[in-house]
Amino acid sequence: MEVNEKCNVYSFGVLTLEVIMGKHPGDLISSLPSSSSSKSNFEGLFLTDILDQCLPTSKNQVPYRVDLIAKLAFACLRTSPQLRPTMQQVSVVLSKQSPPLQNPLHMISLEQLFGDIGFSTF
Repeated sequence: MEVNEKCNVYSFGVLTLEVIMGKHPGDLISSLPSSSSSKSNFEGLFLTDILDQCLPTSKNQVPYRVDLIAKLAFACLRTSPQLRPTMQQVSVVLSKQSPPLQNPLHMISLEQLFGDIGFSTF
C-alpha cells in the first residue's frame, strides 16, 4: 500500500466519525457501499442513531452542522482513493460558513448523507 495524501484524508474521515459517534466507527465503515456497489446498508438509519448521545442536538447548541461534518467524513471514506477529496478541499469546506439546517437532525438519514457526497455539493 502506498502512503499518500489520500490515506491521510481517509484517516481524517475515520477520526471525524469517531468524534461525532463517541466510539470507533468500525462497524459503520464496514457497512459502507463499495465502489462496485451503489447499494447502501444504511436503510432506516438516521444521523441521530449514530451520534454520541453526549452531543447537544438542538440547533442553538451545535456550533457546526453535524450533518455537513458527517457528509464530509463519508466523502473522505470513499472506497476509491481517487474519489476522495484532498485535505485542502476538506479545509475549504470546514472554513466556509454553512447555511442553516434544512431538516432537523432526526430526519436526516445516513443514506442521504452518503448518497449526497458529490464534492461539488459542499
